[in-house]
Amino acid sequence: MSSKTRLDRAYKNAKRITFGNSSKFILFSDCHRGDNSFADDFANNRNIYFHALKHYYAEGFSYCELGDGDELWENLSFESILNAHKNVYMLMRMFHQQERLHMIWGNHDMVYRDPEYVAKHLSTYFDPKTGEDVELFCDIKYHEGIVLEHSESGQELFLCHGHQADWWNYLFWKWSRFMVRVLWKPLNVMGIADPTSPAKNYKNLIRVERKTKKWISENNNLITIVGHTHRPRFPEPGDIAFFNDGSCVHPRSITGIEIENGKISLIKWQIVTTEDGTLKIDRFLLEGPTALVDYRTE
Repeated sequence: MSSKTRLDRAYKNAKRITFGNSSKFILFSDCHRGDNSFADDFANNRNIYFHALKHYYAEGFSYCELGDGDELWENLSFESILNAHKNVYMLMRMFHQQERLHMIWGNHDMVYRDPEYVAKHLSTYFDPKTGEDVELFCDIKYHEGIVLEHSESGQELFLCHGHQADWWNYLFWKWSRFMVRVLWKPLNVMGIADPTSPAKNYKNLIRVERKTKKWISENNNLITIVGHTHRPRFPEPGDIAFFNDGSCVHPRSITGIEIENGKISLIKWQIVTTEDGTLKIDRFLLEGPTALVDYRTE
């Protein structure tokens, strides 16, 4: 199965969401939420992420997570991750209860493509205070892709994780998961990177991006937003419409993509120091906002 076939299938079977210029979306990916151990890359940015997500919840944004939200290669169970970052999941539950949470599975949480696995592990959690199971993400659905379709113009935005263009991490993800658990997780603690990851292997990153761009060009320059490589991408109108929201495990910062007022922007949240020495979390605009219609080729 080629990368084209995998991307075609993800697009064909994607969940479709109608949106308009008044709609607001925040797109994050590659959070890699772990168990708060030394190997948990998310732990360094968890306060930044939580603060940013609280902002988007208060401002009425819908949250789309483009895969690899939970680190289920290094960790055996979701329960240990939930216990480590419970405040994050309680906030995500609030999005879900208002139907503002849209989830995509990636290679590191590919087990979520099984609806039965999702229902078993994510529907409820055990609350030690009450001694009972409590609702968490009841009836939540994970998707391989999501298509945002503008209610007036009909313009489409295709969202997926992006590992469809990475044959090794799509077809042999179980083998990669095994290697990460027994070899790369302990070596990661010592600072040795996993060479199979496109985020840490530049040649693989370029190869994945090239295949994705080729697919976009063959599909009428369809706006496509991915994660996976952890490298933020924001094209100019007229270029190949290949976007990447980056990741939430950058050193001391997280990046994402906002869609608001019919425009798209690449943003970063990080900790900064004020003049009086106070630390605060602030949002920075990296690229945009650019009108989505500027990317239309018709």
